[in-house]
Amino acid sequence: MPILNVKVSAKKSVELSNKIAATLLELTTRVLEKKPEVTSIAIDYVEPEHWIVGGRSLAEQRKSSVYLDIKITDETNTKAQKAQYIREAFDAFVRLLGDLHEESYIYVQDVRATAYGFGGRTQEDRYQHPDPRRSTP
Repeated sequence: MPILNVKVSAKKSVELSNKIAATLLELTTRVLEKKPEVTSIAIDYVEPEHWIVGGRSLAEQRKSSVYLDIKITDETNTKAQKAQYIREAFDAFVRLLGDLHEESYIYVQDVRATAYGFGGRTQEDRYQHPDPRRSTP
């Protein structure tokens, strides 16, 4: 049940949002083994003129950038999985956005199961008391 918050330096586009969402959903499912039906993705756009790196806008530098923050339940993924995810996500954004600035960030945030949840229930509660109608604890 991860939630992904994405900021990209680009003009707002439904087509690009769909490509980003599809790419991240596939990557999150394959590498982090998260279920797509409980994965949420929110995408925000920042025009390159308003994204500053090193005192200069990305427009001036003719670069793109991304900030991806994904929250996952603590202790559900290994360090190797998270490293692979960060590497593959960066490469995917190079393909999606073009010349990606090195100062583009991907943050896999491990969140305690007792402090994280959806539908009014924590992940810990779901683990301790699974809903028999669902296969996802």
